[in-house]
Amino acid sequence: MRAIKVILEELAGKSARLHQVFEEAGSELDFDKVKALTGSTAEKIAEVHKMNRELDFLGSERDGVAEILKASENATKLMKESSTPTHGFRFPGGAPKDGAEIKSIGQMFRESPVFKDYKGGQGPTGLMEIDLKAVFRTAAGWDPEEIRIPRVELSPQRPISVVSHIPLLNTTQAAIKYMEETTFTNAAAETAESTATTAADLIPEAALVLTERTQAVEWLPVFIPVTMQQMEDVEGIEDYVNQRLTYMLQARLDLQIIQGTGVSPLILGTNSKGGINTQAKGADPTPDAIYKAMTKVRASGFAEPSVMFIHPNDWQDIRLLRTADGIYIFGNPMDPGPDRIWGMPVVATTAALENTATLGDYRNFAALYNRRGIQLMVSDSHAHYFTRGMLAIRADVRAAMVHFRPLAFSTVTGI
Repeated sequence: MRAIKVILEELAGKSARLHQVFEEAGSELDFDKVKALTGSTAEKIAEVHKMNRELDFLGSERDGVAEILKASENATKLMKESSTPTHGFRFPGGAPKDGAEIKSIGQMFRESPVFKDYKGGQGPTGLMEIDLKAVFRTAAGWDPEEIRIPRVELSPQRPISVVSHIPLLNTTQAAIKYMEETTFTNAAAETAESTATTAADLIPEAALVLTERTQAVEWLPVFIPVTMQQMEDVEGIEDYVNQRLTYMLQARLDLQIIQGTGVSPLILGTNSKGGINTQAKGADPTPDAIYKAMTKVRASGFAEPSVMFIHPNDWQDIRLLRTADGIYIFGNPMDPGPDRIWGMPVVATTAALENTATLGDYRNFAALYNRRGIQLMVSDSHAHYFTRGMLAIRADVRAAMVHFRPLAFSTVTGI
């Protein structure tokens, strides 16, 4: 093991040299100006990478030596403390109430007949009783004090990841009403000059039809019973309950945005929206099926998919795809996993239905409308709660999921 002084000197020297390099490169990092290193710009950058790695190694070596030195100091301290004679018992309750002198075991031994009659060589044997009543151990002594740390380990739950990709809008209505163009007949055509003498139409007639659509704002509530004593006696319990109830609502919204059936009072999710595209995987590789679904969105919905939601098990199969000779298609295992496919962002979440991916242009043709944000209320006016000292904490939200252009979305089935 090298001395800490040597390591620190080497660390300081290399740090100063690297600092000089960056000083010479300036704020624009022009390595042509660097004189402390030789070679081309690429060679200089490679040397900087090498110096960085050397500094990392020296830093780790320094930390390791420092830990060893600290451990050595602690060991020396403990050895010194353990060799110091004990001068007497310290009673947790203070000195004995009868005023008796507190004596150490060594003092009691020196005053015993066994020690006084010892003349050297073979001495007398005897029994010295020390009145400790019982051997001190956990069962018969003082229980060690144990204080619970403040950490609360929450049960594993699905991260909220769908809502963040949906535009959030506010509404003051009980339903979202909008007009959808359901008929568009483009009759525009080149037309020759009229030669007719009758009153017949010459210019082609187009057709436009608008249909009113309605999406109800649904109510999503949840409540939990809590005793008044729990709320009063446990610091932080209110924040904990509020946070978990809020998460429950967000997790339900995350799920319903994709899988909701739309049968009132359920929210209408993308998978159940009528008129969206669908693409079966069939014999295609999964990436091909996904690309075909994207093409349908572009060709029939004239939209650009902004995100795809897929179950982690299905995304795993895509991420692990390999060529016939074993090369990973989506990157080496040492590389960070891609969060895109065909340039489209991917969200791997259990809110998505397994074996079915859902994609579309959520950015431009979907919205989650909030009648109001999440509301928290507390009351004892539920059943027998008042007479039992209990409280009902309720959280709720009113929201509607709207897909304005169905053909801007698609599912990929059978993956």
